[in-house]
Amino acid sequence: NIYSLLPERWRARNPVITSVGRLDKDTSGLLLLTDQSQLVHRLTSPKHKVPKTYHASLDREPPAGLTELFASGTLTLEGDKQPCAPATLTMRSPREATLILTEGKYHQVRRMFASQGCEVLTLHRPQFGDLTLNELAPGNWRELPLDTFALES
Repeated sequence: NIYSLLPERWRARNPVITSVGRLDKDTSGLLLLTDQSQLVHRLTSPKHKVPKTYHASLDREPPAGLTELFASGTLTLEGDKQPCAPATLTMRSPREATLILTEGKYHQVRRMFASQGCEVLTLHRPQFGDLTLNELAPGNWRELPLDTFALES
């Protein structure tokens, strides 16, 4: 797990280090870790609408109208009672998509595409709010000063 990659002094912190959101084992990209509970709330609460950007490669070209469907805020995923919040879909090529979400339902990107008959083959999150990976290599990390984040509501 990601916590085993942290320096020992961070694993022993009180308050404990926690992730801001999550990435499943088949998803790469930006993951924030912090011991600031106010920051976790600010970045993950749906009311703050912090955008998360994903790049997805698909097994097939999605059906026409998908951009509008995802943007409509009417797509209800199997097992959910509430529809997904409006999301911004941009097709970079017939099978390569960028999707920007402001919520974080369980496996949401994969489930949104699957609901329309498309399997996500690869998924990568290059951006969370205003933070980007830039040139940070997979498996590497960097410390950010707390003032990187505007914590006022």
